[in-house]
Amino acid sequence: MNPQTTVNIRSYLTQRAIFIVLIVLVIGIAIADPGFLAFSTLRDILQQSSTRLIIALGAAFILITGGVDLSAGRVVGLTAVISASMLQMEEYANRFFPDLPQLWVGYPILIGIIAGLIVGLINGIVVAKLHVPPFIATLGMMVGIYGINSIYFDTEPNQSQPIGGLRDDFTMWGSGYFDLGGGYTIPYIVLIAIFVALICWVIFNKTRLGKNMYAIGGNVQAAHVSGIKVARNLVIIYAISGALYGLAGVLEAARTGGATNNYGNMYELDAIAACVVGGVSTAGGIGTVPGVMAGVLIFGVINYGLTFIGVSPYWQLIIKGLIIVAAVAFDVRKYVAKK
Repeated sequence: MNPQTTVNIRSYLTQRAIFIVLIVLVIGIAIADPGFLAFSTLRDILQQSSTRLIIALGAAFILITGGVDLSAGRVVGLTAVISASMLQMEEYANRFFPDLPQLWVGYPILIGIIAGLIVGLINGIVVAKLHVPPFIATLGMMVGIYGINSIYFDTEPNQSQPIGGLRDDFTMWGSGYFDLGGGYTIPYIVLIAIFVALICWVIFNKTRLGKNMYAIGGNVQAAHVSGIKVARNLVIIYAISGALYGLAGVLEAARTGGATNNYGNMYELDAIAACVVGGVSTAGGIGTVPGVMAGVLIFGVINYGLTFIGVSPYWQLIIKGLIIVAAVAFDVRKYVAKK
């Protein structure tokens, strides 16, 4: 075979390795149980992965700049509790706010998203203006937000009781669906996640903010020299990520029909893992929306598919861990080769 052809094939396979892994996973699980290929299974995987995708997209913004955000999961928990606490049915016995009138569903949703945005804005200011390393800044925020959420969750008369009895006009966004006919449906939450992914793709590829994001992650000193206002761009990027976490928290409450202060625990690690597996470089400057989507789907297939065929959850963790380590090792190898 022509050496150039070999190089081209190798490059093609390398660039699409994530999608090949996803296809192999689906085929392997389908061989073990052909029922896995049912449309309902795909729908369930997409529904469960939708909020994870939104969180991962938020994490991707920051990873591409060369940073990391450990507060994502706790922001999800905070915004889930905030939105759920204001959207309980009037006749529900254990209302968080017994005297709160029935609000238009959009108000608590918007409040949840804004709460996430504010947290992201604070993260961005601490990182960009105070020059605190992203790992430390977001670690501190992770702990602080959990404390704030727990205090709010423990207020009278709730006293740390799980928030339930959510209104139908809210939960429909997480469990409702669009009827395609012929017995086929697609959940609203999947359509929302796809719409968010499209917006992120536009930001990544068609806006000045996206170009600046990749430049900052590629070489922050060169970005400064080229006239990019690094601090301002970082604050905006962290704020966008926070808003995405806020949206994911609201949708998670709607999907599950309730909320507690422990919602979102460790979601940030799943999001970062999905990004890395999807080709987002831990060194910054590299990452795509389709790659993030594929990374989230891989973990969705692992979580749902391996449970579907009866694989122990402990083995699932081992498999996920091996995939994450392999993806990071591959990323580091590419980075070292370029240097």
